[in-house]
Amino acid sequence: MKIGILALQGAFLEHKNILDYLKIDNCLVKTKEQLEDIDGIILPGGESTAMGKLLRDFNILEPLKEKIKNGLPVFGTCSGMILLAEKLSNSETVHLGVMGIEVKRNAYGRQLGSFEIEEDFKGINKKVKMVFIRAPYVENIKEGVEILATVNGNITAVRERNMLAVSFHPELTNDTSVHEYFLDIIKNQKNSWLLKKIRIYSLQEIKLWKRRLSIWLHLT
Repeated sequence: MKIGILALQGAFLEHKNILDYLKIDNCLVKTKEQLEDIDGIILPGGESTAMGKLLRDFNILEPLKEKIKNGLPVFGTCSGMILLAEKLSNSETVHLGVMGIEVKRNAYGRQLGSFEIEEDFKGINKKVKMVFIRAPYVENIKEGVEILATVNGNITAVRERNMLAVSFHPELTNDTSVHEYFLDIIKNQKNSWLLKKIRIYSLQEIKLWKRRLSIWLHLT
């Protein structure tokens, strides 16, 4: 398994440190060519407007969008959530626009309004440390989007198929549980793909042996 970390701007090194600690092969993604050699990608926290501009300037936006639509697992944290959102309630600029969520940018206010809390996270059997820095949150979701965490009634973590997005910074804590949750998404997707392949090959083998048996019976 190899995880890419978008490294155009923001807290990408902190995500790399987490993956290194977990002994997961990873690389810093700075070109569209690097998208071909990864099993999943992390979109780090940073400044979403700057990150969106750099994605366009480096011609990564559209190839990445297609990869995600075709099933590449993606994990967006803070501004990464904004990049994934189909709609922003307080901005007309949409970036990747692949996830069925409406997000409010800077919903938790200025830098001085930053805070840390521990809350429940669906699928993780303990409270998760959450660091919020000028963080967004989800205001509306479409059918098929699963709510994984809320803070004070606001949606702060969601999943839709191969896409995971959180409004906080798990990479700024010593809690690796959300990263491990994302890695499990990738593992389960790979296992599902392998089982599907095995099923296809098994059916092909059955058909081949039926054909051989039919020929043998005909000859005898």
